[in-house]
Amino acid sequence: MYSQSENKLFSFSLRDTLVSFGILFAATALCAILRLFDTSNDYVSMLFILSVFLISRYTNGYFYGGVASLVSVLMVNYIFTYPYMEFNFTLAGYPLTILCALAVSIITSTLTTQIKQQERIRSEAEREKMRGNLLRAVSHDLRTPLTSILGAISVVTENDDMLSSEERKKLLSGAKDDAQWLIRMVENLLTITRIDRDRTTQITKEHELAEELVAESIAKFQKRFPDQQVSVSVPEEPLEVPMDAILIQQVLINLLENSVIHSNRPVDISLSVETRDNFAVFTVSDNGQGIPENILPHIFDGYLSFNNHESNADTKRNMGIGLSVCNTIIRAHSGSMTAANAPSGGAIFTFSLPL
Repeated sequence: MYSQSENKLFSFSLRDTLVSFGILFAATALCAILRLFDTSNDYVSMLFILSVFLISRYTNGYFYGGVASLVSVLMVNYIFTYPYMEFNFTLAGYPLTILCALAVSIITSTLTTQIKQQERIRSEAEREKMRGNLLRAVSHDLRTPLTSILGAISVVTENDDMLSSEERKKLLSGAKDDAQWLIRMVENLLTITRIDRDRTTQITKEHELAEELVAESIAKFQKRFPDQQVSVSVPEEPLEVPMDAILIQQVLINLLENSVIHSNRPVDISLSVETRDNFAVFTVSDNGQGIPENILPHIFDGYLSFNNHESNADTKRNMGIGLSVCNTIIRAHSGSMTAANAPSGGAIFTFSLPL
């Protein structure tokens, strides 16, 4: 978000002062160089008008553009107008020159201020939309497992003497699975909070070996799904990728778990890493049921609605939050993420991290 000083008509900052000084200095130096080849000085006024335009465009408010317009006219008069190194205010059209430069600065500053205000409003609207999506997703995703946990515990506590050991174990096992899922959901929400808390905070990146990251992610994934095998393909040469290893590991685990959770049959999962156009490209694919076409365009929005008659028994656990988290993490790394259905069936998730 822009600071409040950026919205003021007359704001002062060291950055804007340096920008203004640098542009005026560059214009003066360029005119001095060109003067060695052309003594007509016809180009001087145009170059300083351009400098006023650039200063008005890349500074905040009207102050620097207005000052630049006045300083530019005075510099042209003093340095590049005969008699040189003296002021001559008797020149014809001099007031008009000042007014033209001032008009350029005011018009450019006005347009720039409007653009920044519109961008700020758009950014705030997007953040509010994200908050709304997350709130709807949390309400949907947390309510059902909490109800299941409460129901299972109530049955065990109220009818313990009527339950067999197998029935009791099944109820408690279901409650445990729901509790574990809730823990992962909270971790996802904390991740979003960590990234979104301050948009000016950059992700702390360190060079990590891609093959080690993949191995650790699969090891943690298989603690929950010990019987699930994952086919892995990594480059023969060691590949170091700048990243926050904990966050990227969470992305891979979420994608691997989604492949199992949202499939109606035993699934083959593949995880590959390759370099492409100075990016490290990670791909997680499976041969499951794929992604419904009506959901695919909104897969990273943060809230997905499944049909009530969908056969997947685990659709009560919405995958929207996890994928929204994944996309947020990848974008925070200046990368991109896509989802698609494989021609032969199954889903393909790909994300790229700049090298």
